[in-house]
Amino acid sequence: MNYLFVVAHPDDEVLGAGATIHKLIKNGNKVAVAIMSGHAAARNNISATLKEDEAKAMSIMGVEKVYHADFPNIKMNTVPHLELVQYIERCIEDWNAEAIYTHHPSDTNIDHQETSRAAQAACRLFQRKEGVPALKEFVYMEVPSSTEWSLNSSENRFNPNYFVEIGKDGLNVKMDALKAYKGVMRPYPHPRSEEALIGLAASRGAQAGIEYAEAFESVFRAQ
Repeated sequence: MNYLFVVAHPDDEVLGAGATIHKLIKNGNKVAVAIMSGHAAARNNISATLKEDEAKAMSIMGVEKVYHADFPNIKMNTVPHLELVQYIERCIEDWNAEAIYTHHPSDTNIDHQETSRAAQAACRLFQRKEGVPALKEFVYMEVPSSTEWSLNSSENRFNPNYFVEIGKDGLNVKMDALKAYKGVMRPYPHPRSEEALIGLAASRGAQAGIEYAEAFESVFRAQ
């Protein structure tokens, strides 16, 4: 199956689904990542070698195909919605994507919100363009230091209903890929600290009665 992970920034794909991406590829699936804002210029302690960091992280997970857009960082709400949607649609067509994983729409980060909304619109491409098959799956990820900071109580917050067992090996791959991004990890108790990420994987695993897990919110899955 062809999976497309649509994320706002470099490192979001690892934070949200690094071990799951690795597991999908290991099990014979094809995975591509579409990054909407590749430069992440507004980030504190941005790495001078971000492109190299990203390439190393993708290699650790086993990802061979990455799409790069250049939408403005933390300003994606200033971009016409249609432009975001059409970019993701081109990725869907090029990759022959059958499943999309993306941000939860109530993440506190505005770029995550806009990416999610654009991916939602793009998933209906089959209704607008002849010959494009319908997606089989659409899923939201949780990205530590953003998803749990959903403060607007009027919105539906992340509600995991799909847990992927990653095991200790998968967790190690995720941590190694994250460490490839210089300046992303923080000291405990920051949500992007090693201790917090291991604890989250253990907690999500315990919720589902499995060993270490990444949690997702499945919007739809067609059998």
